[in-house]
Amino acid sequence: QVRLEESGGGLVQPGQSLLLWCTRSGRSSDAMAWFRQAPGKESEFVAGIAWGGRRKIYADSAKGRFTVARVTNMNSINLQLNNLSPEDTALYYCASKPGKEPSTDLKDYDARGQGTQVTVSS
Repeated sequence: QVRLEESGGGLVQPGQSLLLWCTRSGRSSDAMAWFRQAPGKESEFVAGIAWGGRRKIYADSAKGRFTVARVTNMNSINLQLNNLSPEDTALYYCASKPGKEPSTDLKDYDARGQGTQVTVSS
């Protein structure tokens, strides 16, 4: 059974940065991804990373501002959020899927964490 736990969220001002973490236990060799869900909205894909960490994919809203990476032991990933804006306010959660390649579709993932709240406000 795969278990995912996120951390690192918080309240920041526009233009500031945050580093989110996701630690996984259980099944190995998974692709992983970050999604987010704002109040009253559906979940949206943010960034994904392949097993091994070489291939990364990003939502258009994340390109140039967010960076996803695998931690050395391959069972954790992080998400560097830079130049945050109020539109980035959401619950950010990580997800894991069998297979080595990430996907932008949440339906392809069979495990997700509880999430960590990111609030951007002046």
